[in-house]
Order: sequence, then structure tokens, then C-alpha cells
Amino acid sequence: MTHRTPTRQLSLQAVLFDMDGTLVDTERLWWEAVEQVADGLGRRLTGADQPEVLGRPVEYTAAWLSGIAGGPAEEIAAELHREFAARVRTGVVPRPGALRLLQELAREGVPTALVTASPRAVADTVLEALGAEHFAVSVTADDTARTKPAPDPYLAASRALGVEPAACVAVEDTQTGVSSAEAAGCAVLAVPSLAPIAPAAGRTVLASLEEVTTARLRAMVAPRRLRVMSWNLWYGGTKVDDHREKQLKVIAETGADVVGLQETYGTSAQELAEALGWHHHRAGENLGVISRYPITARFGDPDVGFYGGTGVRIRLDSGQEVDVWSAHLDYTPYGPYEAAFDRLPADELIAHEAVRLEQMREIIRRIAESAAEATPVVLVGDFNAPSHLDRPDVEWPVTKAAEDAGLRDSYREAHPDPVRDPGHTWSPIHAEHEDSSGRPEPQDRIDFVLHRGLRVAESRTFVSGTPRPWPDVAGNDWPSDHAAVVTTFTVPHAD
Repeated sequence: MTHRTPTRQLSLQAVLFDMDGTLVDTERLWWEAVEQVADGLGRRLTGADQPEVLGRPVEYTAAWLSGIAGGPAEEIAAELHREFAARVRTGVVPRPGALRLLQELAREGVPTALVTASPRAVADTVLEALGAEHFAVSVTADDTARTKPAPDPYLAASRALGVEPAACVAVEDTQTGVSSAEAAGCAVLAVPSLAPIAPAAGRTVLASLEEVTTARLRAMVAPRRLRVMSWNLWYGGTKVDDHREKQLKVIAETGADVVGLQETYGTSAQELAEALGWHHHRAGENLGVISRYPITARFGDPDVGFYGGTGVRIRLDSGQEVDVWSAHLDYTPYGPYEAAFDRLPADELIAHEAVRLEQMREIIRRIAESAAEATPVVLVGDFNAPSHLDRPDVEWPVTKAAEDAGLRDSYREAHPDPVRDPGHTWSPIHAEHEDSSGRPEPQDRIDFVLHRGLRVAESRTFVSGTPRPWPDVAGNDWPSDHAAVVTTFTVPHAD
């Protein structure tokens, strides 16, 4: 029987609206005001100047104009206020669908807030035109120490409403505003006004508010959770008695949805998947992926050697697809031994990572070839190398290459302090080095769950029971010599 882990479902708690260009057609008025002031300073603006104007607070644009055209920034800001306010008083026009959406949200009891980088005086003028009764809260540039693109305005609105940012949808029309809302942790609906906004994971981009309904906004904050596990089975688990039953028990205890496996010993992925009623993929004698969700595509060399990577595409119940890769990199030479026992300097340790670095680059290349632009990607595995995020004295190149390719370390996102939360995965059964010298075995984090296009809800290492040390391991509850890494992701909506 397939094991499913219940997850808490968020519900839509509030909708947070940007003002200029989103609810009212003031982006055009603001641009005209800035053009007018710039003309007076002898500078003619072009479309290339829009990123310095649209979605920016008055003070920012005034300082920018002062820098390129001269003149005191305070006087420029005052002139911008006058020009913009004059246009707002005579030219405020609601965006198509704005009033209908505000009324629909009010009927369904969904609180709304106005979150703008404009000053309070301008916001109050717009609120009169739209109907201040539509908004429970308004946050302006005067109300926070920092305004957009910092997250402060959206965090302030959430606090004022007493809601979680993750349970809010922010509606924006500029990249500056989108960055602010995403940094605050809100789901984002982008309806571009003048400048385009690119689609991205976790972001919905529509042409008009006329396409937006309360139901659509509710769907944006109902999270899809995906729990991914990286696990080196250690010769398929055969060093431990009743290893298959113990492996199945571990998967049930973790509540994993997808497991990237290494050292599968040939048939482990298939046997585990069949026992669970799951789907599986096997590549070579060492790598596999098992998933409670259907596998819709397979990537990489199916006859990959003992070291390398393999990937699958899974389809969640919602229809969203996610690519999951499992990797196992060569174990020699092993950097933590060379650092602890041989005292090699950083440059030599880095140079000795060449084989693993090339293996990682090949996996990254294959991921880039197979992944669609908006498809989230997870890369798990036993890298047999420490992380550059854990040891400031050595910039370990394997994890750095993955980071440079846009893959983020889920464990370090959840636990940013490597001293407080080392997250060691090697080794729960090796306290002393195997050479009988009595030297302590270097403990390190060499197993990872990396990702692109997802949000980390939680991440942890996992070992069941209290494993006895090598070689007295046959009776252990934990059937491996590595700790597993288990990360729960929030999967963005594909829209």
C-alpha cells in the first residue's frame, strides 16, 4: 500500500495589492511626471530608463535624476510629487477588472491591503477614487523604513492584517514590486503594465486583472508539498540483517514522496518500488529513483557506470512536473581525509576534486539539456565531497559548481549556520577510522538535496535508532553507513 503523509494546507488569508499600474492606471501618469521633470532638467528619457522609474519610490527616482541631470535631489522630489499629484487628481482610471475583483473579494470575506511605494498623500487620493472601504490596511512609502524592492512593505501589511505572508497573494505590475513581494514570502500574481515581467517558478503572470477570480487566487496559496530524500543504501543495504524491511520502514517513517538512491546493488529501486506500490527508474548497477508519483520521462545514460547521475520527471497530482536527479560521485581521493590526516593546503584539496568536479559538470550539462525553463529541478546524491558553504577555509568546487548552475542547497537554506547545524551525513557508524589506528573518523556533510525553482519548507538529516559502530552493524535498525537527507519543498503552481 502506498504511504501518504498528510500536510497542512494553507488557505488564502489576504490579497495585497500594489497601487500604481496595478489597480489604477498611474504608471503612465508617473512616467509622464518624471518625463516632465527630466525635460526641465535638460534630460530626455527613453524606454531604457524605465527600470529606474517604474515601481520606484519618489526619493529613489529623484536621486537618480539628480545624478544624471544635476540639481538638488530634495527639490527634484518635491517637483515630482507636485507633477504626479496633479495628474492623479484629474486622471485616475481603474485598471480593467480591478473594481470587479475588489468587490468579489469583499463578498467572499477575503481581506485586502493596499501596498504602494507612493507617499501617503498620493495613496489617499487614489483610495478616494477606488473606495477606501475596499481595503482593511494601506501601507505607503511613509510607513516603512525601506520600501520596494525590500520586503518591508509586504511584511508590514501582513503584520497589520495578522496573516502569514505565505498565505497571501501579492498583485504587482513591476519587477521591483514582484521582488519585494517574493522576498516577503508571498505568492505573486504579476499583471505587467508598461515593462514586461518574465514568468518564473512560483509566479503567475497574466495580461489583465479581468482574468483573475477569487478561486484562482485561492489556488495560488494552496501549497503542493513534495518530500524528497537522498539515500545511499550502502551495497543495497546488504550489510544489515532484514535490510529490505528496514529500508521500507525508513521510507514510511520519513514520509518521503521521492527517493534518489545510490549504491542500489542492482535491483533495490525496483524491489522497493514494488513493495511500496510506487514507480521506479534504474540506471546501471548503482543509481535509481523511486517515486509515489508517476514517472513521465527518464534522463541520462541508462547504462551509467558506478559513478554518475540519472534523472526522471515526475508528475504530481496537480499536473505540475518536477525533475529529480540522483548522483553518486567518485570517492577517491577523499578530501576530508586529506584535510584531517594529510594536512593538505586548500589549493591542493581543491585540485584533487578534479574527477568529481568533471562528473558534476556532466550532470549539470545533462540537467540543462533535459529541463524545461519553468520545470523545478531537484538534484540529490552522495557527492563524496564537503560543501563550500560549510568550510570557509576551502571553497570546495563540486558544490560551488552546482550553486553556480543555479542549484541551491536545501539543508543550508533551512539551517544556515554550519557550526550550530553541521548536518553530518558521513558517518553514523564510523566513529573511528577503519585502519584501526584509533584516529577519529572525519565527520562531514557529503550527501545533499539541491534544488532550483522550489521553496524549502524544512530539511533534516535522518538516521533511525542508534546505530552500533562498524563492524558490529548487522543488527542495526539503520541499514546504511550514510545518514539520509530529507527535504520538504513547497512546489510552485504551474500557470
